[in-house]
Amino acid sequence: MARTEDRAEEEFPGIGAPAQRALAHAGYTRLEQLDGVSESDLLELQGMGPTGTDILSDLLNARGMSLEA
Repeated sequence: MARTEDRAEEEFPGIGAPAQRALAHAGYTRLEQLDGVSESDLLELQGMGPTGTDILSDLLNARGMSLEA
């Protein structure tokens, strides 16, 4: 399990463990998969909160991608 958590931390740096688990459970294992995903859809995931979506938005923006508003 540590290997999966290490990969999640590398892919989603700054995101807390509950939010990382929520993303993995929903099938999101790479940041690029979140490009165009609705912020409201992410907020429905158990363990994901506004801070997590803000961090994800910043990570995506830094790579020229974004969440859908």
